[in-house]
Amino acid sequence: MIKKLLLGCLCGGAVFTIGILIGHYGIAKSSDSAPSWVKDVAKDVDESLIQQFLSEVDNVNIQENLRELTKVPHMATTEGDEKTVDFLLKRWQDSETGLDQAWREEYKVYLSFPDPSKPNKVTVVNPSETVLHTVREKEKPYTPDQEDPSVVQPYAAYSPAGHPRGKLVYANQGKPSDYHHLNQTVDLRGTIAITRYGGAGRGAKAINAAPYGVVGVLVYTDPRDINDGLMSDSSETYPHSWYLPPSGVERGSFSSDFGDKLTPYLAAKEDTYRIPTSNITGIPPIPIQPIGFEDAYILICELGGEAAPSEWQGGFNCTYNFGGPGFKPTSAFNDSEVKLDVYNYETQVNSSNVMGVIKGSVEPDRYVMYGNHRDSWVHGAIDPSSGTSVMLEITRVLGRMVKQGKWRPRRSIIFGSWGAEEFGLIGSAEYTEEYFTKLSERTVAYINVDIAVFGNTTLTAAGMPSLQDVIFKATKQVSAPGQGSTSVYDNWIRHNNRTSPTHGTIPSVWHLTGAGSDYAAFVHYLGITSMDLSYTFDRTKSNARTYPAYHTAYDTFDYASKFIDPGFVSHQAVARTAGNILIRLADSLVLPFSCADYAESLEDYLKTAVTSYQEQLQAEKISMEPLKRAVASFRKAADHLNQVIQSSDLAKETPLKVRKINDQLMLMDRAFLNPLAFPDKYGFRHVIWASSSAGKPTFPGLADAFANAESSGQSSDWEKVHYHLSVLSQAIEGATNMLVDVI
Repeated sequence: MIKKLLLGCLCGGAVFTIGILIGHYGIAKSSDSAPSWVKDVAKDVDESLIQQFLSEVDNVNIQENLRELTKVPHMATTEGDEKTVDFLLKRWQDSETGLDQAWREEYKVYLSFPDPSKPNKVTVVNPSETVLHTVREKEKPYTPDQEDPSVVQPYAAYSPAGHPRGKLVYANQGKPSDYHHLNQTVDLRGTIAITRYGGAGRGAKAINAAPYGVVGVLVYTDPRDINDGLMSDSSETYPHSWYLPPSGVERGSFSSDFGDKLTPYLAAKEDTYRIPTSNITGIPPIPIQPIGFEDAYILICELGGEAAPSEWQGGFNCTYNFGGPGFKPTSAFNDSEVKLDVYNYETQVNSSNVMGVIKGSVEPDRYVMYGNHRDSWVHGAIDPSSGTSVMLEITRVLGRMVKQGKWRPRRSIIFGSWGAEEFGLIGSAEYTEEYFTKLSERTVAYINVDIAVFGNTTLTAAGMPSLQDVIFKATKQVSAPGQGSTSVYDNWIRHNNRTSPTHGTIPSVWHLTGAGSDYAAFVHYLGITSMDLSYTFDRTKSNARTYPAYHTAYDTFDYASKFIDPGFVSHQAVARTAGNILIRLADSLVLPFSCADYAESLEDYLKTAVTSYQEQLQAEKISMEPLKRAVASFRKAADHLNQVIQSSDLAKETPLKVRKINDQLMLMDRAFLNPLAFPDKYGFRHVIWASSSAGKPTFPGLADAFANAESSGQSSDWEKVHYHLSVLSQAIEGATNMLVDVI
């Protein structure tokens, strides 16, 4: 009996032990056989991978990228541009460091060029038709780069051809107020106006002039605005320093709208409907031609008439007069006129975007986009090739990680090398028009790095407020060039900071309120959360509005390597920063967007609006209370969603919950779109970040409507203020509803 009992116990124990072992190994086996995506869906940013990325970004590679990109001028659609297309495709299709896929996208676009067989001319002609002075047609060569036969003559893209002739007047910056003021002193009918860059858009200088009867416009870069007053190429300007030499001329697009001119809101494909050329808006109605300040000096210092106001005076060592109109009686140009002979022509031509993609492993249908335009006016070392050289280094490092099987992003990354940007952001605008629905529904964020390096002092950034935190996080991990152990963040906060009610002293991140680069269509047309990054010069030590060789034949590899970023370490810092942010946006389990930071910006805008407008609006029986309630509601919803994110272990939540939160964050900016808010501003639909002419740091539509109503006093204009208040309030409420759970 005892033997049976013992045997039974032993057998029972054995069965129990075997059961435990089977259960243990069975469970382990079951766990091991779980689909691989179970781990992938909960994967977050790998900090060690970011450190590896930072260590592999090479300044010498960036330097060599730039050297290759600037061998020849590459204006849009030219032979040089086609060479850069081939170069990018070769790099992005490389078997060891390339992307998963790379291809070109073609658009047939409407561009404007000078006639090489009939160069544009500006002359001073006396009554007997003798030419007393001829403006230099091409910039003075200092290196072989300027002697390249494919360097395009300085011209104003989209200026009409024509041969206007008239007495010269000086119109400062060509703003509406400048022409109004000048017209009170001088009869502008039949005159030629000379204007400085700055203050108004390029094309606006002619658009603003035409109603006064001005028949032609000259534009130049004043040495006070770009060179800190320096003018001599024997010792002060390039090739001795970074300053613009006297013959340097800023080229540019003289159109105010972005995208192809003939296919508004449609992608410019071969068979797309095109509007008549007579219906194009936002381009100069009269001929306009840019010239160098060496010639502007000769013309302005000979002008007669009254002295212009002090704020109109520039860097020349003479008094800037209005013009009689025309020149002084004592001048050798007395009784002479200025004649413009402009032979520009317009044509439709194929332009390419070069696209590349790294496919996402978990959410391939969510896109993080990174872009930079490829075309330049001449060699374009800084604009845009500094950005292209940085992008190529980022794709080299990430592409090799993918090819070696070390990494694949959670979300897909799409790279865009945009074509024909210099003619009005055309490549990126056409891309957003062609893929409007897909990009609207699937794009998480867009990173723009156009001019990667303006100078070598500090980072500057602009973007939606929700991206502020991820930018700060990345910059804290990158060393500032030439600053020892100091981070880009700490260097940045020393040079440019603001006080936040929430965060204290932080670096200033500017708003993307205009259309200065390829972020425009993503922000204003699609409402995609975007940023723009670059390194810049110390603006406390220079009054230059941009780097001095901007859009000239002197923007070369030699100029960049000697004066902008010797050693290419600032380029490297931008590449590390932008790539760090790109990885975080692509790999973070929860998108690194802060709605609370967005709320703070809305509150700042509201404070300015209340201070500036409330008293007068009350007198017009217009209430700001709906706007105040909307901003308060947004703050409450933003804080709540932030709390949900911070208090949850989302790695253990269902993938659907994480996806829901990410969609709320991704689509919030789309809620600020209103296609009817700005009928007079092509492509602008985002009611928070649209451009404004009112000069107030507040809601743009409200600011412009108020300024217009205050000026006119018309009841119909006050109704437009009320309209914009309603548009704004409801857009903010709509964004609020994106942040809360709605059944």
